[in-house]
Amino acid sequence: MILTLSCADRPGIVACVASFLFDRGGNIIDAQQFGDVETDRFFMRVVFEAGETSAKALREAFAPIGVEFGMNWTLRDPKVRRKVMILASQADHCLSDLVWRWRRGELPMDICAVVSNHPADTYSSIDLSGLPFHHLPVNRDTKLAQEADVWSLVQSTGAELVVLARYMQILSDGLASKLEGRCINIHHSFLPGFKGARPYHQAHARGVKVIGATAHYVTADLDEGPIIEQDVERISHRDTPAALIRKGRDIERRVLARAVRWHLEDRVLLNGAKTVVFTD
Repeated sequence: MILTLSCADRPGIVACVASFLFDRGGNIIDAQQFGDVETDRFFMRVVFEAGETSAKALREAFAPIGVEFGMNWTLRDPKVRRKVMILASQADHCLSDLVWRWRRGELPMDICAVVSNHPADTYSSIDLSGLPFHHLPVNRDTKLAQEADVWSLVQSTGAELVVLARYMQILSDGLASKLEGRCINIHHSFLPGFKGARPYHQAHARGVKVIGATAHYVTADLDEGPIIEQDVERISHRDTPAALIRKGRDIERRVLARAVRWHLEDRVLLNGAKTVVFTD
């Protein structure tokens, strides 16, 4: 089982959680905690063996503690895989990587839908066999109707996480609000910087020495959501725009994969406009 929580920091939180698990025969396997002195908030992630006690029974028993401390908390059985919807556009490298890692067993999820504003033959190099594919074309006049279809799919499939795998459509404020805290985007820069079209050409023109990528939660403020993971790679004057694109794709793949896995493993806790990430 995995218990995560955040609340106002005060004495006794760890002792109370440990006693709760001990009294129910729980065995703690891993525990991480962080007290943010700036916000006076406390964050904790505990992995434990629960014996024969079900997650439902534990949640019911823990609920009064959550109320007592004013906690935002989750208690989940990691053997129950989350349903994930992936949205993609013409660039296929992030979609390909996520599907490959899923087939290899690296990402503990069930892909409930792949959605694209481009037809399926755009991804002829990717093995999408057995995955529900939905072609939802969009233009300026049909954007709201297309987003309604996307939201309908989220509801009908029971998707618990939506991943924008280089999905080159800006979500409306309404859809972004509905998906708050469960929609991850990969941005082709080490934010902030070089936003918009042809970012690697912009970077090349400025003679940058590092390029990067940022995975973050989607909010109504474009590319301003809480950051989950970032990475960079050094480049030199010898790198062409094509070389930057190639290297950038590699960074985007690994940054997005880490962010998705950490979310699925309950390692990411929101802390206002930031995140606390209990990495492995």
